[in-house]
Amino acid sequence: MSELEAVLRDLHDESAELDLHVRDLPDARWSLATPAAGWTVAHQIAHLAWTDRVALLSATDPDAFAAEAAKAAADPDGFVDKGAAEGAALPPAELLAGWREGRERLHDVLTAAPAGTRFPWYGPPMSVASMATARLMETWAHGQDVADALGIRRTPTARLRQVARIGVRARDYAYFVRGLKPPEEEFRVELTGPGGESWTYGPEEAAQRVTGPALDFCLLATQRAHRADLALRAEGPDADRWLDIAQAFAGPAGEGRAPKGSVKPGERP
Repeated sequence: MSELEAVLRDLHDESAELDLHVRDLPDARWSLATPAAGWTVAHQIAHLAWTDRVALLSATDPDAFAAEAAKAAADPDGFVDKGAAEGAALPPAELLAGWREGRERLHDVLTAAPAGTRFPWYGPPMSVASMATARLMETWAHGQDVADALGIRRTPTARLRQVARIGVRARDYAYFVRGLKPPEEEFRVELTGPGGESWTYGPEEAAQRVTGPALDFCLLATQRAHRADLALRAEGPDADRWLDIAQAFAGPAGEGRAPKGSVKPGERP
């Protein structure tokens, strides 16, 4: 199985798992608040549907995508929320059907894309495999918010490897988006997968190192948990700084999540 085939399979499976969580939800539960401030379950699915739509534009109509990117540049702090809000206003059945249709269309386009194709995006242009990996990362991250809202405890899977890899590869982007200069030396990242397997990145002899559970690294890189609540260890000042700013997604630097116990009664996390 090629790298692209593996990523597309994982994306399909991750989307299917999230679909199982929401397909039978009563309409009222679509308005449940999630850990993302101001976002309901409907906002989370609407965001995935919106991102699939712009990814499809990137792959099939670069000029139309450029227009979307210009809107984002004009409103860098609000364009994501606006897209989610528009979709969340739809009836749940319509929102769910649109998300399903969009992700299937994108799957077909990515499957058929010629080797070597690169798509424009809000950050650097992406290969077909990178685009699919980014969609998997987003689906997993927003699926975590949905699961938290619904009180579902998800079982980590080997699909986290894709999320971890994009988190590692986006190291320098996390610095750039904050106007910082990335460290020149590579880091060593050693993660323990859900089945006890070892996932390693970077030179073995690197002085700057990050170690810990793959799940925790993925939660950190997608800003679904604060590092104070995770079992990640940094060796070296640069690696330690990275864990404060890690970001696997394109776009402005996120605020991240507050540590558990730091939210006052009556406030949202």
